Amino acid sequence: MSGFVSFVGSGPGDPELLTVKAVNRLKTAGVILFDDLSSGPILELANPAAELIAVGKRAGRPSPKQDHVSRLLVDYAQDNTKVVRLKSGDSGIFGRLEEEITALRAAGIGYEIVPGVTSASAAAAAAGIPLTRRLQARRVQFVTGHDVAGALPEGLNMLALADAQATTVVFMPKRTFALLAARLLEAGLPPETPALLAENVSHPDQKLTRASIGTLAETLAAADPRAAGIILYGPLAE
Repeated sequence: MSGFVSFVGSGPGDPELLTVKAVNRLKTAGVILFDDLSSGPILELANPAAELIAVGKRAGRPSPKQDHVSRLLVDYAQDNTKVVRLKSGDSGIFGRLEEEITALRAAGIGYEIVPGVTSASAAAAAAGIPLTRRLQARRVQFVTGHDVAGALPEGLNMLALADAQATTVVFMPKRTFALLAARLLEAGLPPETPALLAENVSHPDQKLTRASIGTLAETLAAADPRAAGIILYGPLAE
């Protein structure tokens, strides 16, 4: 017999945004491997007897290697333990979920995915805006702002990202957005396109900064690089 792994999306950080299923998994877990953005008050809902292991990755900081995290999941589950892998936002969106699932499948370990509120939805809600609008924003697209080396990913579809009638959400954008913005303007996105920088969404120190594609890069230069951020741009990001 072996244990079982629940991949639990913790949302952006406010414990009130957790699903009922997520809370139930936290209360019955024997081991919880958690990301930095999933710590704090969310872990107060965990089983008091659970072993808590920090495995979060933050840009520019020492972080566990992905192979190590996957190995921990396998090892604890093989001890017939109920394991929760607590990931910020929704684990299926830029959360390296597939790599950890691959390791579990190779070891013959069962798992489930408990979806969470993505920071894109939480940021829009905090700003009091929808992500779509009939006739003006019929499409939503998510893109990561950096690759495994921290640079702007190669091969981005700039024509799609420069679509002025789409709502675009850039995850992990701070270090590379100046370059991305320049390329968006080159691809034809109007510089006056509304943009929103949302930092520490749903936390007490949440900060929303409204700007435009043409001015947001300058605004980012003065932003706190330690604050987790997400950028939305398009017709609704006002």
